[in-house]
Amino acid sequence: MNYVSIHEGRVTLSAEGTTAEIWPAHGALLNRWTQHVNGTTIELIDGYDSPEDFVAHAEAKGFRSCKLSPYVCRLNQQLFEYEGTQYKIGKFILNDAALHGLLYNVPFDILHHEATDDLAMLILQHRYNAEDAGYPFPFDMTVTYTLQSGKISINTEVTNRHSSTIPLADGWHPYFKLGNSVNDLHLQIATDTMLEFDAALLPTGVLKPDHRFSDGAVLENTELDNCFLLNRISQEPACVLQDPQSGNAICIYANENYPYLQVYTPPHRQSIAIENLSAAPDVFNNRMGLIELEPDERIGFSCSYEFVQLT
Repeated sequence: MNYVSIHEGRVTLSAEGTTAEIWPAHGALLNRWTQHVNGTTIELIDGYDSPEDFVAHAEAKGFRSCKLSPYVCRLNQQLFEYEGTQYKIGKFILNDAALHGLLYNVPFDILHHEATDDLAMLILQHRYNAEDAGYPFPFDMTVTYTLQSGKISINTEVTNRHSSTIPLADGWHPYFKLGNSVNDLHLQIATDTMLEFDAALLPTGVLKPDHRFSDGAVLENTELDNCFLLNRISQEPACVLQDPQSGNAICIYANENYPYLQVYTPPHRQSIAIENLSAAPDVFNNRMGLIELEPDERIGFSCSYEFVQLT
């Protein structure tokens, strides 16, 4: 029986052997996703031990599962210029760059939840009221989680509440796992193009041919902290992460508003960050994928994660 449970600030969605745990008070993050297969429960998200663990270690643990908005990845020197005015972001700074947006740890309100015979659903909202002087552009964000058997769909809508046009990008930062080292996993990405980065992991503006994962490859010792431009291939997955031994796989889908995919292999190599992005890192400066949202205009971003067993 499908259900929604709310306990101590954690929302659990359940649908026919699939569960998801979402923390509204901590950036609407997806902290757990489990799949029941042949009498075994498989953990598919590398999350936090507790909300206290998140508060103390979100940055040190790589912003796992955090929402990235209104910019993604990093912003060079914390600075950008928009319509003739220069702004300086004040939130999380590392090596002179502002990282991972402004919403990764903000509280979201629960607007609605329900469970039916087919799904379990949760709708969350955050009203950004220009708290950071470096981004004085208020907007509303609504995040809808829909859980079905084997599948999570995440829809994000942003509405501009400012009196003029605002710059915007959106993304997610989940870390996926399939029970063993990422060295053993097979990665396929619908891409033949990678963004060239400089030493500070900022795009140079050059697009480089990259076919390493077009047909898929076992990761082995490959180290990644790269951004790929996706091919738009009908309804096929943008990315497939598979354990060749078990056949268990995670298929990642994205709509046209998430044309970039950032992939990062952390040093512990027990999980891998696969991030749907609307834009490139440092987008407010390089404008690669920049969205400019008019007053009262709304835009939607959609992605989904599906557990499958491949032969």
